[in-house]
Amino acid sequence: MRALIDATAVPVDRGGVGRYVDNLIPALVRVGVEVRAVCQLREREHYARLSSREPVTVSRVVERRPVRLAWEQSGLVRAAKLIGADVVHSPHYTHPLLSRIPQVVTLHDATFFTDPEVHARLKVRFFRLAIRLALTRADCCVVASQASADALVAVAGADPDQLQVAHLGVDTAVFAPPTAAAVGAVRERLGLREGQSWVAFLGTLEPRKNLGSLIRGWVAAVRDRVDPPALVLAGGSGWDDSLDAASAAVPAGLTLLRPGYLPLELLAGLLGGAVVVAYPSLGEGFGLPVLEAMACGAPVLTTRKLALPEVGGDAVAYTDTDAASIADALRNLLDDAGWRTRLGAAGLARAAGFTWEACAAAHVRAFERALAA
Repeated sequence: MRALIDATAVPVDRGGVGRYVDNLIPALVRVGVEVRAVCQLREREHYARLSSREPVTVSRVVERRPVRLAWEQSGLVRAAKLIGADVVHSPHYTHPLLSRIPQVVTLHDATFFTDPEVHARLKVRFFRLAIRLALTRADCCVVASQASADALVAVAGADPDQLQVAHLGVDTAVFAPPTAAAVGAVRERLGLREGQSWVAFLGTLEPRKNLGSLIRGWVAAVRDRVDPPALVLAGGSGWDDSLDAASAAVPAGLTLLRPGYLPLELLAGLLGGAVVVAYPSLGEGFGLPVLEAMACGAPVLTTRKLALPEVGGDAVAYTDTDAASIADALRNLLDDAGWRTRLGAAGLARAAGFTWEACAAAHVRAFERALAA
C-alpha cells in the first residue's frame, strides 16, 4: 500500500499534531506501508529521514495558511497522482473536497461542538465546517479516542462505521524517566535554584487547558508551605484572556514560569522531574501530554473530561475543574510522597500499552476501509 501523508500543516514547533505526524510516519513504514510525505521545503530532509523516501515539497508561499488551504484542494491531489498513491491521509481536519483517490482524515477532537466556549469563535466555525465536510466526504475518519468517536456521533451526526479509533502512542526513546543530568538541565534552563521542586504543565496556553484555575489552585495549595514548588507552564501561547490576570495575582514569594516552547530533548526532564504534572483540561480528544508524563514516571493530576480517563485510567489522580478542587487535589498529592510514587509507577506501566506501532496498525485499518469504500 502506498500512502501519501500531507505534512504541510505541521508547525515548526512540534506540538501534539507535529509529534503525531512525526511518530506515525516511521511507525507506518515499520508495519509495511510505503509512505511518501508532502511537506514544506524547510522540512524536506526531516521527512526524507522519517519515511526513507524523498518527499514531495511545496513552494514557500504555501506556508501561509490561506494559500495552503487553497493548494490543498488541487495541489495535494496532483501530488497524490504524481506518486501513484493508493490513499491520501490528511492528518489535521481539512482535506481535498474533490478527489477520486481514497481519503482518510484525522479529526483530533470534538470540543468545537461539545465545548465551543473554550475556542475562538472564528476557529469554532472553521473547524465545525471542516469536521462536517470530512464526515460527509472522506472515506474514513481517524479519531484518537473512543470518547471522541462517541462525541462526534452524538453532536455532529457522524456514522460510527466511518470512524476508526487509533490511540496515539508515546516515543519511549524521548519520554522516559529522566536522569539526574536531564532534570538538572531543565532546572538550569528554567532558572530554578538547586533543590526547588516544580509543578509542571505542558501544552498550548489556551482557555480549554483551564490554566487560570490551575494557577489559582496552585497558589491556594502552596502559598503557606515553607518551600513552595514553582509552577511551570510550558508551551506556546494561544488566546487566553484570563491567563495574564491570574498570573498577575500570584503573590510575591511564589514562582510562576512561562518558558514558552521547550526543546523536545528537555521535555522528559520537565515532566519526569516535576513533583506533579498538572493537566486540568476542560476537554481533550486524547491528551498526549498526560501520556507523555506517565511515560516519564511522573505523578499526573488531570480531569475526567472527554478522553482523559481513557488515557489515564487508574494510573493518574483526578480533580474537578474549579480552582478549589484543584487546590485540594494538589495539596493531597504534595502531602503524600508515597501516593506520588505509586502513581508514577502505575503511569509508567500503563503508558507502555500505548505504542506508535499499534497506532499505525489502526491507521492501516483506516486506509483499508477507505480503499474498500
